[in-house]
Amino acid sequence: MFHGSMVALVTPMNLDGSVDKKALEALIGFHLDNDTDAIVSMGTTGESATFSHKEHRAVVKRTVEIVSGQIPVIAGTGSNSTQEAIELTKGAMQDGADAALLVAPYYNKPPQEGLFQHHKLIAESVALPQILYNVPGRTACDMLPETVERLSIFSNIVAIKEATGDLDRAKDILQRCSDRIDVISGDDGTAMELILNGAKGDISVTANVAPKAMHEMCKAALAGDRETAERFNTPLEALHNDLFVEANPIPVKYAVHKMGYGANALRLPLVGLSEEYQSTILDAMKKANVEPVA
Repeated sequence: MFHGSMVALVTPMNLDGSVDKKALEALIGFHLDNDTDAIVSMGTTGESATFSHKEHRAVVKRTVEIVSGQIPVIAGTGSNSTQEAIELTKGAMQDGADAALLVAPYYNKPPQEGLFQHHKLIAESVALPQILYNVPGRTACDMLPETVERLSIFSNIVAIKEATGDLDRAKDILQRCSDRIDVISGDDGTAMELILNGAKGDISVTANVAPKAMHEMCKAALAGDRETAERFNTPLEALHNDLFVEANPIPVKYAVHKMGYGANALRLPLVGLSEEYQSTILDAMKKANVEPVA
């Protein structure tokens, strides 16, 4: 169900920090028109950390309404509080999301047993399909392949977004439990290679800017067609790299703004892209054949 190019969607905002509902609708329409395979709403790229529960649910619910069943909607519902993650995941199910993306608990630094118990309780508490999310560069917490294997026994834990960029790590998870859960890349730079080695897709920042090319790259890689996948991936390599010149989603928010989808506005403590990097992002867009309109 969850495969191909899955955009980690930015949340367009007005200059006062409120959600730009018109731009959100237009941006989702842009993805539907360009064959994005699924939308992740309210993940890291969507600035979920600065949204109240009420606001969070409102964005997910509106995304579900706009998509109207055309592609899956995956709601970010992770937290470093197990009870909060359960509440957000229940809310996502009530609001019509097709799955939840649950980042490993950040800041607390739980041991592997704590990670297991955290995800076990969420899986047992909410029937919604769940995707584990390992991104130790942000969380200071690394979910090891052994823990993923333990969690793969739960029928509603259906995948893991592995964002370390470590192909050997991802291959280890594939060998351990690919018959029970899917592996999804969370690192655009290594996504093509990982899909060619058995992953089912990519939860992508780059897809915000070049959705059609990301869809075609993932489609070719899923078919085992390296030559075609490389043809689509090569022009995207600058985006894969340069969209992280400052903390995500600062650079991609600037790029999406230049494409005409909302203001270059983020919620504090994030701020707009530094002027010194703006030409870098524009150059990366040009290499990917994306023309700015703003």
